[in-house]
Amino acid sequence: MREMVRIRRGAWTAALLAVTVTGSLLAGCTSGGGATDDGRGHASSPTPSDSGTGTSNAGPVLAVKIDNVPGARPQTGLDAADIVYAEQVEGGLSRLMAIFAGTLPEAVGPVRSARESDLEVLRQFDDPTLAFSGAQRKLLPLIDSAPLRPETPGKVSDAWYRGTGKAAPHNLYLRPRRLMGSAPGEAALTTGFRFGAAPPGGTPEASRTVRFPSARFTFTWSAGRGRWLVAMDGTPTVTTDGTSVAPATVVVQHVKVRKSRYHDVNGNNSPYTESVGSGTAEVLRDGRSFDANWTRPEAAGGTRFTTPDGAPLNFAKGQVWVVFAKE
Repeated sequence: MREMVRIRRGAWTAALLAVTVTGSLLAGCTSGGGATDDGRGHASSPTPSDSGTGTSNAGPVLAVKIDNVPGARPQTGLDAADIVYAEQVEGGLSRLMAIFAGTLPEAVGPVRSARESDLEVLRQFDDPTLAFSGAQRKLLPLIDSAPLRPETPGKVSDAWYRGTGKAAPHNLYLRPRRLMGSAPGEAALTTGFRFGAAPPGGTPEASRTVRFPSARFTFTWSAGRGRWLVAMDGTPTVTTDGTSVAPATVVVQHVKVRKSRYHDVNGNNSPYTESVGSGTAEVLRDGRSFDANWTRPEAAGGTRFTTPDGAPLNFAKGQVWVVFAKE
């Protein structure tokens, strides 16, 4: 299997170099104790078994592209994700990519289309499954040759359904357990993140807002819950069953956001978020903000977060949000 993955990675690199054309995005596409790390080089803490949790190293993580315009909210299954990435898309709006390893919820969505930046983010994982509604036509060859398993509606028909509470295209949902069978366990989260006690220092932080050109995320510390309550565009983020989305750690990662080779149907350029390289970040945990540096020298490796003096910076155990903020 790993040999197959290496072959696909080589093919993906060749395809990336070959694709040099622009295109139009298809609307509504259809195609606390001692520190532990995430499994890249060391063993992770075992994941308790339940009806939605698989054994450690049982398979790849599941990544799902999730719609995040007002018409798509409230979302379903977002609270069950281990990691949520927030990225900028056309028109300065935002879209989410949720990563599931410890637990597979009954349903996730609304599911929307993939972007070129997603392929770079997902190189951190070993042969991940990417569930998405489709993509810009010229981007599809890159996705097909990337070191991941693309899953779109129609491949596993009973894994997908249209909800009745929202208008299309904001009503496509995925049943992850019909697609994956079981969750792979936390050892599949090979992101480079470390979990453990907070470093000394930090600055008390009651609330932090990250702004995109046409979207904003606000994280407010709840001492009672020991979590950051999420609000998007000024509205508290809850799931369809009324559960508040409340990560234990929020990472504001400052990155380069540049133009890509792709455009939507209105001619807006699709931004490309560079997640390989290095830069600065703020890590929010335990009601405090910690200045950090991040480095990811190559796409196939995880992202390392350190304090300004170079020590590893631990995250609080629980859901992690990574917001890619333009530097």
